[in-house]
Amino acid sequence: MLEPSHNDELPVIPGKRYFTIGEVSELCAVKPHVLRYWEQEFPNLKPVKRRGNRRYYQREDVILIRQIRSLLYDQGYTIGGARQRMSGEDDEVGNGDYQLMIRQMITELEEVLHVLNA
Repeated sequence: MLEPSHNDELPVIPGKRYFTIGEVSELCAVKPHVLRYWEQEFPNLKPVKRRGNRRYYQREDVILIRQIRSLLYDQGYTIGGARQRMSGEDDEVGNGDYQLMIRQMITELEEVLHVLNA
């Protein structure tokens, strides 16, 4: 299976409340051990932990992971640089980030519209 290099090639996030680490791994094209590592490196990434220390990610977490993935894999940031960017210490916001988020929102809204019209 080819791994998408850009977030706009990733699958649409389903309209669920919680996602397992395996589901997030597929939605974000990142291995589960990488997700666990990123939890240590990015303080704002905190999935809900339930029975048996199982992680459950919410939609906001999936979007955050896709942003982290884009910074690291597509834009070439280091972990430290991406952490600074995510925490707002780096005030320079790339126009491409907004375009990516808008494209993602449009795709997801089109899917909702399709479900409503069905």
